[in-house]
Amino acid sequence: MTETPISLFLVPTPIGNLKDITLRAIEVLKSADVILAEDTRTSGMLLKHLEISRPLQSYHIFNEHKAVQKLVDRMKKGEVFALVSDAGTPAISDPGFLLVREVLAAGLEVQCLPGPTAFVPALVNSGLPNDRFVFEGFLPHKKGRKTRIDSLLEESRTMIFYESPHRLMKTLEQFAEAFGPDRQACVSRELTKLHEENVRGTLEELIDYYQNNTLKGEIVLILAGRPEKIKEKKYQD
Repeated sequence: MTETPISLFLVPTPIGNLKDITLRAIEVLKSADVILAEDTRTSGMLLKHLEISRPLQSYHIFNEHKAVQKLVDRMKKGEVFALVSDAGTPAISDPGFLLVREVLAAGLEVQCLPGPTAFVPALVNSGLPNDRFVFEGFLPHKKGRKTRIDSLLEESRTMIFYESPHRLMKTLEQFAEAFGPDRQACVSRELTKLHEENVRGTLEELIDYYQNNTLKGEIVLILAGRPEKIKEKKYQD
């Protein structure tokens, strides 16, 4: 049986520390005909650091719908593409899903390399249960935000969110109101970088901490799920 060649590689890139690039990722980036990048300037700096010189093409949330069919047509003609986001694994809260879906629908092959993604180290080092979890990504900024939070009130699995520095306090306060100030959580920022910080505690403690400490960098917020209700056993006298 002849192996179908890969038309699209999804290549995770470091979320901070450039040493986290894998040998295989470097190999794929060097061999791809074209590298699709969320921000060609950001990816260009990484490629320069890795001494990789390949054609770069912009592919982001604002042009993906328009670009997808043309890219698929080029893949059908034999071109091999590598998709990277600014940091982490493509399609995880970044563009990529639409392209993957259409490439597969065209009967072509896709392969995603293992590699960096911010929520995994944040989850593992939070100290919260990680045997079962749910990834929520970014909450809606305005419309639908409260509805999304309310839909998670009965969630018993550990919850993972991405958040920006200027919205973190608002999110912590909304979570404290919805889930209770004593719910355990962890805020991880600048993961793998020089000033990595993981702050653990109740939502109330995190709010107090960030009222007095500067917030910068990319943030992953881990929230404990609702404690499982313990069924009371009834004993007959």
